[in-house]
Amino acid sequence: MAATTKGTLLVEGHELTITNPNKLLWPEAGITKGDYLSKLSELAPYLLRYCSNRHLTTIRFPNGYDQKSFYQKNAPDPVPSFVKLAPLDGIQYVNLDSLSTLLWLGNLACLEFHPSFHHIGDTLPAEWLIDIDPTLEEEPRIMEAAHIIGEVLDSLHIQSIAKTSGATGVQIYIPIQPGYTFEQLRKIGYFIASYVVKIYPNLFTIERFKKNRGDKIYIDYLQHWYGKTLSAPYTPRAKKDASVSTPLLWKEVELRPSPREFNLHTVLDRLRKYGDLIEGVPLQNLDAILARLS
Repeated sequence: MAATTKGTLLVEGHELTITNPNKLLWPEAGITKGDYLSKLSELAPYLLRYCSNRHLTTIRFPNGYDQKSFYQKNAPDPVPSFVKLAPLDGIQYVNLDSLSTLLWLGNLACLEFHPSFHHIGDTLPAEWLIDIDPTLEEEPRIMEAAHIIGEVLDSLHIQSIAKTSGATGVQIYIPIQPGYTFEQLRKIGYFIASYVVKIYPNLFTIERFKKNRGDKIYIDYLQHWYGKTLSAPYTPRAKKDASVSTPLLWKEVELRPSPREFNLHTVLDRLRKYGDLIEGVPLQNLDAILARLS
């Protein structure tokens, strides 16, 4: 396959046509489309865990991460017979539930995977996320910010995991027991965000307009909502270093690593060492904090 501009792969009994396997998708990182598909196949057990049974939005970069891109919500035609669709509000989303579907999307240069916060056929959140978004392009305080919010959650007896967004931010991921609403989670998110803004006024803000944030780090408790998306755990990102949205140990967060350290060249060894860190966090019961807030 590597010596041609087109080839075929047999995946789960389905024949996939692979085009331009030698095309560089991340030139600085030296990652071709063929390399990318190989890495995606190894990432699949982890990435599919957070994308299957959801409405998927992808971002496609046909000529590489630094070239023209576009969001893809509707499944691109022609849709292979093995691809399952998830219609919602007139859009034919892809249900990313198999390796063959993942590699089909990878061949189309889908470099980023952004699933819905809710499962197909449901309106309740599947988990809870707080997005921590730096205003500055280079923000050395981002891990400090994540650590502070993690400690606040811990003080409320809520276990969480920090994950790099794969871009410049960090997201706090909280597995939750089923049954909570987006409204309830937003109420807790606002409480936590307002608290840390009060305690650390020079570090945090909940100002929605970026031009008014100065150099402060934005706590986006509003992004977690029905119909919105966020970068999936283990999705690659269209960044120079081929970064990957990666869950971290809290002791790693304390060491203030750069999010760029977690990329397509390093993530697979990391997964072999640690497995999926999110899976180790039990589903959280939020009844106590909701009772206090009401």
